[in-house]
Amino acid sequence: MSIPADFVPYAPVFGAFGAVIGSFLNVCIARWPKDESVVRPRSRCPGCGGAIAWYDNIPVISWLLLRAKCRTCGEPISAQYPLVEAATAVLWLGALWLLGPSVVAVRLALVATLLLGVAVTDAQSYLIPDGFTVTGLALAAAGTVLGAFLGEQLPFAGPWDAVLGACVGAGAITIVGWLGEVALKKEAMGYGDATLMAFVGATLGPVRALLCIFVGAALAAATFLLVVYPVGWWRARRAGVEFEAPLVPFGVFLAPAALLTLLFGNALLNWYVGRMFG
Repeated sequence: MSIPADFVPYAPVFGAFGAVIGSFLNVCIARWPKDESVVRPRSRCPGCGGAIAWYDNIPVISWLLLRAKCRTCGEPISAQYPLVEAATAVLWLGALWLLGPSVVAVRLALVATLLLGVAVTDAQSYLIPDGFTVTGLALAAAGTVLGAFLGEQLPFAGPWDAVLGACVGAGAITIVGWLGEVALKKEAMGYGDATLMAFVGATLGPVRALLCIFVGAALAAATFLLVVYPVGWWRARRAGVEFEAPLVPFGVFLAPAALLTLLFGNALLNWYVGRMFG
């Protein structure tokens, strides 16, 4: 696979900017579930509470130079911080690779960044903060209008499809949650999943929003059957206790499903229609 001609000149800019956005994403992941401001106070060590100097807050590099420890108290710094920063940089570089230096590439990178924040936060706290989903809805609304004006829309939904998609996405996941609650006799889907699908639906449009839920369910089922259940059963057997299936937050799977559907959903739908109807 050849490197796109316009990738190399812009890669340092996209990569560095993505890493900086990833650093701020870490702040959102840490504070939004606690209803704390992401602006004030400035970044602090969770161990000693000391403010982190700018030179100790350079994405990835500072963590490596500090050997994963706070300069002041020596408290270990979680590997999550450089991993999220590096992952966000990769997402921005991936958007540049796929779409070139364009407005639609920046839109893709921003959406991917928000979805990464959703997945990490839901995995940690079983919560999808409104900060991610409301920001995503605003981004989808502004992006689809800007895209229509510039004539650069694909792979995103147009203005009318964005409105329909938000309604269909939120409505469909609410129905799925209700059916799950009836079957399991307990809450199966939270409010955050509905607002997430409103954001995702506004990005994808109505048809791909439904496809996203299906892809997310498939990812969840595969992960549970191939990883969660075997590992959990094996550990329970070694400990001599009865295995109880853990609660797996659906947002962890909806987020990557949304990105996959955004990039490959149309191709998958075309393949399915071709196979079914020739």
